[in-house]
Amino acid sequence: MPITNGLKRLWKRFRRPSSMALGTLLIIGFISGILFWGAFNTGMELTNQEAFCIGCHEMKENVYEEYVSTVHYNNRSGVRATCPDCHVPKDWTHKMVRKIQASKEVLGKITGIVDTPMKFDEHRLQMAEREWARMKRTDSQECRNCHNFEFMDFTEQKGVAAELHARASSQGKTCIDCHKGIAHRLPDSYQGNDALSSTLSGSEHPTLK
Repeated sequence: MPITNGLKRLWKRFRRPSSMALGTLLIIGFISGILFWGAFNTGMELTNQEAFCIGCHEMKENVYEEYVSTVHYNNRSGVRATCPDCHVPKDWTHKMVRKIQASKEVLGKITGIVDTPMKFDEHRLQMAEREWARMKRTDSQECRNCHNFEFMDFTEQKGVAAELHARASSQGKTCIDCHKGIAHRLPDSYQGNDALSSTLSGSEHPTLK
């Protein structure tokens, strides 16, 4: 039958495609891969904009307001550390992991868990401890993109900063061990011993001078 013969010929082509067909498929697949990867990375970079962070995370009326009053936002040198500079790793693998974690935080806003400043404060300690633990695991990598013991000239720092940094370096400590509450206030229920962050405001902090 004509229909049966036509199906048989079509099946044979699928089983034994011509070299031209294979080449065409490979070219289409290659171009599609480039376009997909470019679009994906462009989308990822768009989510790394501060405006995007404020729009999706519950932060505009709390932690963002705290951040804009610190030296990380406004300082004499004009160098600003934005939300992704501190909270999103630069290498691709860890960035993807952080983005997945961040989606859970966005879900918290959508479902009403932290959709008001009051609710946010109720969960502030839990969220802060999770972020401090992440920074501890990575040896405060995002901090060290700008602040690095290897390149610090302790002689140019004020006395207390030079002393504390030299001691921390010799003891193998990482930034977050001492510098909690720099861009955001410490949770009211925080019971840790972080005297450096709790007694110095952002504008007075010796490491940010």
